[in-house]
Parts: sequence; structure tokens; C-alpha cells
Amino acid sequence: MRFIRFIIYGLAGWCVEIFWTGLGSLLKGDITLHGWTYIWMFPIYGLLIFAEPIHDKIREWPAIFRGGVYALLILTTEFVTGTLLCSILGSCPWIYEDTPYTINGIIRLDYAPFWFIAGLLFEKLHDILIEMMNIKYHNEI
Repeated sequence: MRFIRFIIYGLAGWCVEIFWTGLGSLLKGDITLHGWTYIWMFPIYGLLIFAEPIHDKIREWPAIFRGGVYALLILTTEFVTGTLLCSILGSCPWIYEDTPYTINGIIRLDYAPFWFIAGLLFEKLHDILIEMMNIKYHNEI
């Protein structure tokens, strides 16, 4: 079941990233809404599977604190995976050049509010997946 959720998180991440980059294209005047992602992002988004136990532990915290935890975790994961890809591939697919608030061009601190929101949306997806899998499990018994 965890593998299925890993796949779903990877696919969901891809979809959100393509939507986000397409929106960015529109804001730059590209009415074709050119959106994109990288194959490397699938397993990186799939790593959300490791945030599930954290969600379960902090579920009762106020949203402002939970979102902050998620933003910090996502930025940290982005930095670690980006640095790892740079050392393996020689570059990181999402290098942020000529933008303010970057750390080594690998993460953008000004994206923290978006990661805050993404983390809270992840909670909803996690709960939906667990509920769906519990329903399926109970129907099989």
C-alpha cells in the first residue's frame, strides 16, 4: 500500500508542477501555457511517503505550525536532493539562477509560502488515500 501512495505522490507532484510552470508561462505572456517537469521529480515527489508519519504526529497542531514544518521539510528535501543531483549529474534540473533569495541556486526561500500551502494540501491527499485504502481493505474482508 505504501508503494501505491509513493506512486500517487509522484504523479500528483508532476501534475502540480506542470500546472505551476504552465501558469508561470501564462504570466510571462505564453498563451500556450507551456508547462514542464523532470523525470527526476517523480521519485522526489514520491518521498512524501516519509512525511506521512510526521503528519500523523502533528495532526492536532494548529495549521500555521504544521504548514511551517512542511515548508521547512520540503525546502530541506529540495536542497538535499538538488545537491545530490548536482554531485551525480553535474547540475540540478531546477537551478534557480538570477533570482533573489536562493541558496546555492538550488532552493528559493521565497517559495516557502507555496510549500507551506502544498504541505497542508498533502495532508488532505494523505487522509483521502488512507481512507480509500481502508475502505478497499474492509470491503475485501
